[in-house]
Amino acid sequence: MADIEPKEILEARDINIEVEGEGEEVIEKFDDMHLKDLLLRGIYGYGFEKPSAIQQRAIMPTLRGRDVIAQAQSGTGKTATFSISILQKLDESIPATQALVLAPTRELAQQITGVLGALGKYCEPKVHACIGGTNVQEDVRALEEGVHVVVGTPGRVFDMIKRGKLVVKNVKMFVLDEADEMLSRGFKDQIYEVFQYMPSDVQVVLLSATLPKEVMDVTGKFMRDPVQILVKKEEITLEGIKQFYVDVSEESFKFETLVDLYGIITITQAVIFVNTRRKVDMLTEALRENNYTVSAIHGDMEQSQRDAIMREFKSGSSRVLISTDLLARGIDVQQVSLNRKKWTIWKKGSSIEHGNPRG
Repeated sequence: MADIEPKEILEARDINIEVEGEGEEVIEKFDDMHLKDLLLRGIYGYGFEKPSAIQQRAIMPTLRGRDVIAQAQSGTGKTATFSISILQKLDESIPATQALVLAPTRELAQQITGVLGALGKYCEPKVHACIGGTNVQEDVRALEEGVHVVVGTPGRVFDMIKRGKLVVKNVKMFVLDEADEMLSRGFKDQIYEVFQYMPSDVQVVLLSATLPKEVMDVTGKFMRDPVQILVKKEEITLEGIKQFYVDVSEESFKFETLVDLYGIITITQAVIFVNTRRKVDMLTEALRENNYTVSAIHGDMEQSQRDAIMREFKSGSSRVLISTDLLARGIDVQQVSLNRKKWTIWKKGSSIEHGNPRG
C-alpha cells in the first residue's frame, strides 16, 4: 500500500468557470512568461518560435497554480502546454515524483514522455513512462531510483501506486490528457482510484477535445475553481490543415474511392483511421492485394510488435499506416502528408466525431 491513505473524492458541485473571451490573459511570447532560462533554451531548441493559441492562454494560469480545463485537439500544442508548466514548476534537486500525467494509450504516453525530455533537455528532469505491455520490474526499478515526472496509462499507474512503488505524496500537478478518450475507453474507475491517492492540495489540469457531461462530472469532483480555456467547436479545425471529405452512397464504394484518390493525389505517407480492429485487418489485406506497401497497428498486438511497426512507418519504408483512431493518438511523423491535407471518406448517414469519419 502507498504511504498515504486515499482521501475522499470531493462531492460534485457547480464550478466557477472563466471562459475565454473578454478579460482573458494572452501571452504571445515565451520570453514574457518568466520561464527558467534552461527551459527557454529547450523550448527554442525544440523548434518553437511562439506559443500556440492554447499555450498563450493556458500556460500562465497553470504556472500560477490554478486548476485548468483546456479544450484542445491533438496538434494544437496541448502537450507542450502542460509539459512547459510541469518543467517550470519542477525542483530537480528533490528526487521525488512531483507531476503525474495520465494518457489513454501507450503511444500517447510515450510521446508525452519524449516531449518532456526534449523540452527539458537542459533542465535534465527524470521522466518515466509507466505503461502496460512493458516489464513491470523496469518500472519498479526506475521508480525506486527516483523520477520527477511519471507519464502513464491509468492501469499501470494505479498498479504502481498500490504496490507502493509510485509514491505520490510530493505530486504537485495531476494532468489528465485526452480525458474524453480515457473515459470512453472505460478508464473512469481507474482514474478515480488514482486521484484518491493524490495530495489534497494537488493542482489538476484536464485536457480534452470535447467536454461531454462525463468529463464535466470529473471536473466537478476533482477541481476547485478551474479556469476553462474553451475553443469553440467551429474553431477546433487545426490551423494549417485543409480538410476534405468524399461522400459515398455505399460502404462498398469506400475502397474504390480510396484507390482513386491515391491515383490523383501525391501522398508521401498517410495514416488511415478506421473504427474497428476488424476493419484494420480487412483494409490492410485489400490494399496489399492491390500492391500497396501497408503497415497496420491495433490494440490486439503485442507492444513490441506495435513499436516495430511504428519504427518501420517512421523510417519511410511503409507509405500507409492503418490504425484505429484511438491507438493512433501519439503518432508523430513529420512526412505524413495528412499533417497538411486530410482526406476523409464517409458513407452518407455515418457519424463524424472530431472531424473524423466513424466507419
